[in-house]
Amino acid sequence: MTDIKNCPSILKEGYDTYSPKAVKELFGGVRVKPFLGFDIDEFRNVKEIVEAMHRISVSGVQEKFPGVISAGEIRISGENERSTHILKPAPWDKTLRDRKQIPANEHLTMQIASQVYGILTAYNGLCFTAKGQPVYITRRFDILPDGSKLPMEDFASLIGKNEQTAGKQYKYSGSYEDIAKAIRTNVAAWMVDMERFYELVVFNYIYANGDAHLKNFSLIRVGQDYRLAPAYDLLNTGLHVEGMDLGLNDGLSPDIEKSDVFERTGHPCRLDFKRFGVIIGLVRKRIDRILDKYTAFPEKAKSLVDHSYLSEKAKRNYISIVNERISRFIRESE
Repeated sequence: MTDIKNCPSILKEGYDTYSPKAVKELFGGVRVKPFLGFDIDEFRNVKEIVEAMHRISVSGVQEKFPGVISAGEIRISGENERSTHILKPAPWDKTLRDRKQIPANEHLTMQIASQVYGILTAYNGLCFTAKGQPVYITRRFDILPDGSKLPMEDFASLIGKNEQTAGKQYKYSGSYEDIAKAIRTNVAAWMVDMERFYELVVFNYIYANGDAHLKNFSLIRVGQDYRLAPAYDLLNTGLHVEGMDLGLNDGLSPDIEKSDVFERTGHPCRLDFKRFGVIIGLVRKRIDRILDKYTAFPEKAKSLVDHSYLSEKAKRNYISIVNERISRFIRESE
């Protein structure tokens, strides 16, 4: 049984269950037990669970499960039941390094984005199997309290990327400038959301999210207008795989003039992100205000790492990876 000492959602000390703030945000005011009444690993090949996974994504079986809150407990939603939450256990792919740390990693990274940088994110936390294995849980922001669903579309779809047009790895095809152009085209208040998108790109670089692909950014309709959806699927992938600095094959922009640091080392620095901000139409003062946040590892972020449910080794590696990214970012270009 996992020993809970910090809120499994906002990571505040002194809680052996979800804090009042977490209860309100993550569960809509319903008190919920942090331990599941079932073990997801035992259901791996059970037909109803595989079908549940298909209900989450039509693009293929993903290790995500639709969840609901019932009588103070988290459970898998039924076939004709609207899910309000998504559960993500540790991946079953044993080739991933420290795969069982992935739920705690995603939870921590999402909390840092929200609490430290003020990035709008999906409400999230951890729950635990009876064996104590963390499972990531997030509240669906496209489902309203009355059960209705808000229209939402990811940028792979908006840009017209799919397996037929760009191959099996289509979600990694293109650049972040492609997303920026789609925001400008589809969002009336595009400047506000462009800044939000821009900071997400910077955050993903600093916190080593090499899986920030086209399907991990979306637009959602709020009232009559489409807006950039809250951030989701933020993860320090450097803990688990060796990959690219950025999640798209063409990086920030295929037309960007690379800094000499980028040309020499193969890694972008602050000047590259500044040039990217100008390319997508942001005001230079606003660009600098965002970039200034990422020149050091904030103490509050370090505190969240310490309070997280990562192993002690993973905590050290997490901090080391982010510090390495910051050192790359702040390199001066000639």
